[in-house]
Amino acid sequence: MERTVVRCADGHVFTAASFPMQKAERLGPGRLLRCPRCARLRSVVPVSLQKQ
Repeated sequence: MERTVVRCADGHVFTAASFPMQKAERLGPGRLLRCPRCARLRSVVPVSLQKQ
């Protein structure tokens, strides 16, 4: 199962196995997932892992 690095609306960064379209609710460009840091349903978007 592929893991994706995501950022929640509060800025917490974590990995999610279900990001593409499985077991997640769609909300605009992101998805609704439970954040492991704040334990709430949050809108999450993928994080781009580019060097700056």
